[in-house]
Amino acid sequence: MIAATPPVKISASYTFEAAHRLPKLPPEHKCHRLHGHNYKLDVIVSGELDARGFVMDFAELDDVVAPLVAIVDHRYLNEIDGLDNPTAEVIALWFRERIAAKIGKRHVTVRLWETPRYSVEVS
Repeated sequence: MIAATPPVKISASYTFEAAHRLPKLPPEHKCHRLHGHNYKLDVIVSGELDARGFVMDFAELDDVVAPLVAIVDHRYLNEIDGLDNPTAEVIALWFRERIAAKIGKRHVTVRLWETPRYSVEVS
């Protein structure tokens, strides 16, 4: 570690397209029906700098996040383990839990954009 540095944040953005429905909503709610989104996923990792001068190398972050994005890209989210009720909040938590498990002591924040107007943040 490089001594006496404040926490530093890095971020990377990813996109994926997926379909879902929200089965816990009333049948007359539009989101109860099958529909899709062009999602944007922002991943922010914070921590102290390591001996290389990185919080985390961007390529290392891609190695963690890209396989997760591949699981959901062009898929029906309701069929993915842990996403049977895939609200934006649940999807963001799904990503954060899996990313955090692989990045060690660093802190991860996930922001999932369901539309250009609506997003969810989990840290």
